[in-house]
Amino acid sequence: MNALISLRGIGKVFATEQLQTHALSNIDLDIQQGEFVSICGPSGCGKSTLLSILGLLTPASSGQYQLAGQDVAALSFDMAARFRNQHIGFVFQAFNLIDELTVAGNVALPLKYQQPKLSQQAIQSRVQACLQQVGMVHRAAHFPKQLSGGQQQRVAIARALVTKPSILLVDEATGNLDSKSGDAVMQLIANLHAEGSTICMVTHDTRYADLASRQVHLFDGELLGMSHSLGRTHLQGVK
Repeated sequence: MNALISLRGIGKVFATEQLQTHALSNIDLDIQQGEFVSICGPSGCGKSTLLSILGLLTPASSGQYQLAGQDVAALSFDMAARFRNQHIGFVFQAFNLIDELTVAGNVALPLKYQQPKLSQQAIQSRVQACLQQVGMVHRAAHFPKQLSGGQQQRVAIARALVTKPSILLVDEATGNLDSKSGDAVMQLIANLHAEGSTICMVTHDTRYADLASRQVHLFDGELLGMSHSLGRTHLQGVK
């Protein structure tokens, strides 16, 4: 079976006139449709750089990356943007919501750039369904500043889901949340996987990493190894 994501020999070098920093070296990784993979390791080991490459936000310096059978190096800047909009949903530590837009407006935003264009009715239907999925329908007309941090992250997850992406990329989604809100958001992500979403998540929290079916361990930009976890579907104390 062909992997949804296939990385071979991926490296990333950040260079200045005086210094070269090897953020990633010779990364080989496959992610299958329907998998939940967590990327683990200490701060500065290359986790977020790897996720940025997976999300077509940063080009690799070396190696080959195929997403849904497409060699991403062959994509122009505009093609990469369209491909990203089609295949990838992002959930960041910072919620990145637009204060001037309502909850519904924030969730609808990625659909404005989809091709072919969706009707207003189709957009409203998608937004409603995604807000329902994250339990935020009752906040559709509110603005981000009227929400708690946990609620804002739920809206950000709905926005990531609205284009029906091939994979959800999650970068320390609980970093700006208290432990109770963080647990609730991670339980939501586990539920999304149980419903069929493919997820790749960066986390430093071992409890959250254990929700994934497979853990990828990075250290100093290199892949140390992988381990399979129980893929728990529930965090203790979270309903």
